[in-house]
Amino acid sequence: MLHRRPFTSPGRALASLGVTLFAVAGCGDGAVQVPPPSPDAATARLCAGLRLPEKVNGLSRRDTDPDSPLTAAWGSPAIALRCGVPRPAALRPVSRLMTINGVDWFGQPAGRPVTWTAVARQAYVEVTVPAKYAPPGDVLIEFGKAITATIPEKPEGQI
Repeated sequence: MLHRRPFTSPGRALASLGVTLFAVAGCGDGAVQVPPPSPDAATARLCAGLRLPEKVNGLSRRDTDPDSPLTAAWGSPAIALRCGVPRPAALRPVSRLMTINGVDWFGQPAGRPVTWTAVARQAYVEVTVPAKYAPPGDVLIEFGKAITATIPEKPEGQI
């Protein structure tokens, strides 16, 4: 059983996780280092259709390095997005999820969420939100329309 809850407070503890976060270059106006994922062809097609906003949380979009249609970044320090990432290793049917505008997000690490993954969709979308942009829900809300319009939900009960 999934534990979904509407966005109320980013301070609530989520499931304990151990995950390696990718490095995001945070300073300056140059390209942001965001390693692209390696999804299968069907997932890559879904991600290619994702129409991302030019601004997120009032921050302008930045180039990513390497350049990839599967990655995007905004602001400094960078809010970074990767589409087509693998399912989070710590995600379980009993994991707590935060639902924002129809998208279920799985936050990690548990004590201070930095990386959020849109789950229960046919492609996983990962967004790294630096602590400077707390609460993270203010950022994640801006991806809801793009994700729900482009990436279909998995069958009920699948995460």
